[in-house]
Amino acid sequence: MTKVLVLYHSTYGHIETMANAVAEGARATGALVDIRRVAETVPREIAEKSHYKLDQPALLATIDELPNYDAIIFGFGTRFGRMPSQMSAFLDQAGGLWARGALTGKVGSIFTSTATQHGGQEATILTSLPNLLHFGMVIVGLPYAWQGQMRLDEVTGGSPYGASTLTGGDGARQPSANELEGARFQGEHVARIAARLA
Repeated sequence: MTKVLVLYHSTYGHIETMANAVAEGARATGALVDIRRVAETVPREIAEKSHYKLDQPALLATIDELPNYDAIIFGFGTRFGRMPSQMSAFLDQAGGLWARGALTGKVGSIFTSTATQHGGQEATILTSLPNLLHFGMVIVGLPYAWQGQMRLDEVTGGSPYGASTLTGGDGARQPSANELEGARFQGEHVARIAARLA
């Protein structure tokens, strides 16, 4: 059975919602799917004052469990067009996995969020791909087979690089039905490719 890990960091819950949709899509293929999150590195007092969503039920991930999966789908919000420090700090601990090629040949994919339509969704995924390539992962995006990314009747996330959502400057906008559909499609697509490579 194909094993898929959805590994995410979510500050306000938007990526957490997308992660659940990605997992739903992967499970639709019959894959065994786990959802894990990386630790929050912002001091708790500051996180609480900033209204971070700290009550997320997903277990914290460990570096040692990553090789147990056929595919890892990473999710995180953008920080100035790149991966946030919380995910970067987690992956920075994976030097041992890199040294022994423990993730070589596994499928890697990324989804993200931004506050604004042009806030760096594509840039965040593109600037994060080198991490996956250094691990030797096989990169899978969100192909145009999911045509929801070409809609013009609404503002929506999604690109050939990966599913995404817009949160609004105040974080009030939640992932739309179309964005969640893109996340499910990506999860299913990744799981199917991982099954072929396994």
